[in-house]
Amino acid sequence: MTNNSDNNRERKAVALVSGGLDSMLAVRLIQEQGIHVEGINFFTGFCVEGHTHAIRKKDRDRPKRNNALWVAEQLGIKLHIIDISEDYKDIVINPKHGYGANLNPCLDCKGFMVHEALKWMQKHDFDFLITGEVMGQRPMSQRKDTMPVVSKESGAGDLLLRPLCARLLPETKPEQEGWVDRDQLLDISGRNRKPQMALAKKYGFTEYAQPAGGCCFLTDANYSSKLADLWQARGEKTYEIDDIVMLKVGRHLRPKPSFKLIIAREEGETNFLKGYRKKYISLNTISHSGPIALIDGETDSDDLELAARLVARFSSGRESEFVNVEIRQKNGESKNIDVVPFRADEIPQDWYV
Repeated sequence: MTNNSDNNRERKAVALVSGGLDSMLAVRLIQEQGIHVEGINFFTGFCVEGHTHAIRKKDRDRPKRNNALWVAEQLGIKLHIIDISEDYKDIVINPKHGYGANLNPCLDCKGFMVHEALKWMQKHDFDFLITGEVMGQRPMSQRKDTMPVVSKESGAGDLLLRPLCARLLPETKPEQEGWVDRDQLLDISGRNRKPQMALAKKYGFTEYAQPAGGCCFLTDANYSSKLADLWQARGEKTYEIDDIVMLKVGRHLRPKPSFKLIIAREEGETNFLKGYRKKYISLNTISHSGPIALIDGETDSDDLELAARLVARFSSGRESEFVNVEIRQKNGESKNIDVVPFRADEIPQDWYV
């Protein structure tokens, strides 16, 4: 026997909110149908918006906001930020479906996040899930043949609704049960952003984050190269949150397999790296202005002299006969040495990570 009171109650959806335009539009489409929506944003450690913008002087004028929180404010919804960084490690290190662009475990990532959102949905008595996915927009997780994989492997099944491309997909339970009107959902496909931009204009969204890869650093070729180098140097795929942060900052050089240098590129990065001097051996020039540098790995006295010469190369004394460099141990003990700065043409390109 049908429970009429259950049929008439307000339905609730939880949305994966990345902070981009697509999830913003997906939420608004469902809100227009009288559905109560709340958002979830997952912290993996690889998407720290505003972090490098806040550190580097050249990015000082760029927004430092958390885009997911900003989107939630524009939509008038509650946003739940959930830390999944520890459980997410296995997704990054051992993706069942492999990597997409660079070291992005695209398909596994989406399935894992939908699964975590499903658990939250069930715990808080919500009815279904929505995402801002568009068929054909991403080469790995948003193909016609892989979108069902996410639905199945996440456990969400027909409780996962993609409002922007729903009419290109089989009906979900929210559509079958009449919780949402399928005719008011969309059939957007491909990588052309014009339909979304037109819809944003209709809704009065004049400002939104640019989509190119989202905020995930794992889609960035330079960042992925540094992470791969870290794994190779350690002989295993492992990382901590501090590692994730350090890979985003400074110029990275590996003169030997046993250690690498992280050299600040400007004043903002110098100030930031100073906060890590109790965790790493640090170097900075005394006789000339220059950056701070940290050593990640194991070194002997010859290695420290080589590192000091590299730091001197990036100081204002690069053309000088000698540069005085302070080498500071993690316990605060230090000594100064005079070194001959490397010339630019003396630094092999394969030292740059």
